[in-house]
Amino acid sequence: MILEIADIRITPGREVEFETAIQRGLAEVVTRARGFRGFKVNKGIESPDRFVLMIFWDTLEDHTVHFRGGPLFAEWRAIVGPFFAAPPQVEHFTLVAKS
Repeated sequence: MILEIADIRITPGREVEFETAIQRGLAEVVTRARGFRGFKVNKGIESPDRFVLMIFWDTLEDHTVHFRGGPLFAEWRAIVGPFFAAPPQVEHFTLVAKS
């Protein structure tokens, strides 16, 4: 399983709107993607305009090729993109250890 981490900065003052939008986008769009296995969204305490989105995928290609290269990505960006203060920083990780 692959973990995608997106560090998202949104326009300050739009946190409540963004929380609604990201939940909608995940529920309506991302959950339909090939290889999608789950997600978590955390909001910054010291920086309330910062969100960390974690999405679990079966493979790296499920995210980078099938989701980002397909029609669902445009739907996703239409929902959450208007809130971005800057492009999200996205990286992928593999599990090394867990409790």
